[in-house]
Amino acid sequence: MAKPMSSFVLLVLFLILFFHLSLAIPVTYNVLSLGAKSDGKTDSSKAFLDAWSKACGSTEAATVYVPPGRFLLGKVEFKGQCNNNDIVIRLDGTLVAPSDYNVIGNAGNWLMFEHVNGLSINGGTLDGQGAGLWTCKKTGKSCPNGATTLEFSNSNNIFINGLTSLNSQMFHIVINGCNIVKAQGVKVSASGISPNTDGIHVQSSSDVTIMNSRIGTGDDCVSIGPGATNLWIENVACGPGHGISIGSLGKDQEEAGVQNVTVKTATFTGTQNGVRIKSWGRPSSGFARNILFQHAIMNNVQNPIVIDQNYCPDNKNCPDQASGVKISDVTYQDIHGTSASEVAVKFDCSSQYPCSGISLEDVKLTYNNQPAEASCSHADGSVSGVVQPSSCLLQ
Repeated sequence: MAKPMSSFVLLVLFLILFFHLSLAIPVTYNVLSLGAKSDGKTDSSKAFLDAWSKACGSTEAATVYVPPGRFLLGKVEFKGQCNNNDIVIRLDGTLVAPSDYNVIGNAGNWLMFEHVNGLSINGGTLDGQGAGLWTCKKTGKSCPNGATTLEFSNSNNIFINGLTSLNSQMFHIVINGCNIVKAQGVKVSASGISPNTDGIHVQSSSDVTIMNSRIGTGDDCVSIGPGATNLWIENVACGPGHGISIGSLGKDQEEAGVQNVTVKTATFTGTQNGVRIKSWGRPSSGFARNILFQHAIMNNVQNPIVIDQNYCPDNKNCPDQASGVKISDVTYQDIHGTSASEVAVKFDCSSQYPCSGISLEDVKLTYNNQPAEASCSHADGSVSGVVQPSSCLLQ
């Protein structure tokens, strides 16, 4: 007959089990318990910073929990380095920017994460309340530039899941100087006439993935700036907006390039552009290479496929100059749909550094139920499969 376990052995087993369970359950900091108010009127910035400070200072995995309700926040900076690399911000509520756009209008950004390694933001809504500033800018009065709603700077291993961003003053989400970032299930919504409200902007960052997202805004749905490498953008619905754009590049004479970008399974509806590469018409060390645009549907898009290397807003600092940005190895594969203008494919490349290695494969774009047209300047490349409009590339 087996001997019963001693009380001491049972106690040891219990303590071991308790210890393992305690390690598996992250400590949670509820912003309400730290003084936040969910009335949308009381500034809860301090409570959010307190919650972040505790989560960042924890040596174990930690969660900041934001329950349902509307939480007013001013400019808030969530800074590392943290004592752990597993912080979750669980948003069941809505974060609201001040209704007076002047409060954060010159702050650069509203919510900022900097020097953070290992962060997940799950769910929730960010309401930038930017409509007042957009109206101000239309009047020609002196207005603030506006704030980016959410920026990640010099951070690694960032995961954004199921987040909604509404009515940002300026850019909605910016990824700057980061490595290994994944955004999925993101929804961006702003008026189609809201100025400079890019949905997701990526620059000086590597290994960024954007998936399964819907972006409607007044500027680029996704914009890709200098120094962006190894980007994967898949299953994005864009509209309204200016499309998915690499650039503008070449604003600075010394500038990092863009390379290894895949845009796959995207739908553009009523947008100004579809897939675009844009550079300033002036000297630069920049480049864009190894780009794949694959499986895109265009629904009444003004410029479905466009490379514009003569970008020169207000004709200042660049008239009559050639772009120094070198564009090469760009593939357009399985692009179908309708153009809102007669010229559906436009390659307006640099006279000094012509576009090279442009590849069109199985492209069919129509205008008013007729074959659309193509326009090429200083562009070399190849064609395979059925390509409509007929290619004007130098082969």
